[in-house]
Amino acid sequence: MNSDEMNGDLTQLLYGQVVIGDHMIEKGVVAIEGQSIVYAGAEDDLPADLIAAVVENQGDRAAVGANIVRLEGGYLLPGFIDIHVHGGNGEDFMDTDPQVLDTITSFHGSQGTTAMLATTMTAPKDRIDRVLSEVHAYMAQPMPYAQLEGVHLEGPFISPNWPGAQNPEHIQPPNLAWAQEWEQRYPGLVRQLTLAPEREGALELIAWLRSHNITAALGHTDATYEEVERAAAAGLNHAVHTFNAMTPLHHRKPGAAGAVLADPRIEAEVIADGIHVHPAAVSLLANLKREHNLILITDAMSATGLEDGHYTLGDLPVIVQGGVARLEDGVTLAGSTLTMIEGFRYLVRHVGLTIPQASQAASLNPAKSLNIAHRTGSLAAGKQADVLLLDADLMLQSVWIKGKRR
Repeated sequence: MNSDEMNGDLTQLLYGQVVIGDHMIEKGVVAIEGQSIVYAGAEDDLPADLIAAVVENQGDRAAVGANIVRLEGGYLLPGFIDIHVHGGNGEDFMDTDPQVLDTITSFHGSQGTTAMLATTMTAPKDRIDRVLSEVHAYMAQPMPYAQLEGVHLEGPFISPNWPGAQNPEHIQPPNLAWAQEWEQRYPGLVRQLTLAPEREGALELIAWLRSHNITAALGHTDATYEEVERAAAAGLNHAVHTFNAMTPLHHRKPGAAGAVLADPRIEAEVIADGIHVHPAAVSLLANLKREHNLILITDAMSATGLEDGHYTLGDLPVIVQGGVARLEDGVTLAGSTLTMIEGFRYLVRHVGLTIPQASQAASLNPAKSLNIAHRTGSLAAGKQADVLLLDADLMLQSVWIKGKRR
């Protein structure tokens, strides 16, 4: 019996500083049985029967060693949930097949992401259809690495004035019929759709999305403050990569960015890499988004985890230099090479968030956005055993996905 098999069968006790909601227990423990957390709290309050379950295996020293984990000064956090990620380790969700999906989820799983949304690009409908078909089939089987929770459609209903690294040739006006077709063919698969809310037909689409529990997100938008507010009244509840690819904040013309900052109905994604957004702007956003509506994302593209060089994002060529991904114009940012663990550290070290605050932005808040917080996104008895072990310097040491140590 190997250690992975034992981890899945025996009680595992993980000792460290445990992040529970908005606070941290210095001498804490997380107990795992099978795929679930059965206890998360103070070490002194650990039920005796859980200790006994490990002691009973004293005859098998390998089992005991594999199932008791202590790291001096270490932290135990819920697994990260990345709702906006395009690829990694050389692969892109737009080229998806089972091997591509394994490669992306395996890589990001190794970086602390335990759940994610496969994020598409603005592309012809037949290419989007293919991604939906492949992800739907993949999710129907047991997933071995980071768990796909569905698809985030970033486009194609965006503004031609703010394409960013999306191919403008494939931009379409909002199309309710397409969204209805995708939902009918793959119920519940599309979890988030990014669009420009100022475009004709957008308000009707937004209302339909929210009536089907799909996140309606603004992004790549030329919307004014007033247009975003009208969209929020129709159900718009999310902003992708806040500050990037949207009308900026001005004190007399707040723009889309100002609406996101001011409106508590709108959740705000942020790419915390020190490239896309200045740390002062991230701090401003974090101070305004205190009701579980700040969400750390990576927007990672295929080059994530690899060396500088030439890559693609969707069907556009990208040059990565010094870890920064840009289109061939040398100006336009093209996703990122960020991982969730790096973004988490950035929020703590450069923005000044506490470890529990950064953890919520990386785990609980996206879980709430996806309506999966009842089963993951925090450390609590009865929830899925998606757990991270970090050392005192916030370096990732171990990842558990559904109770299995990776």
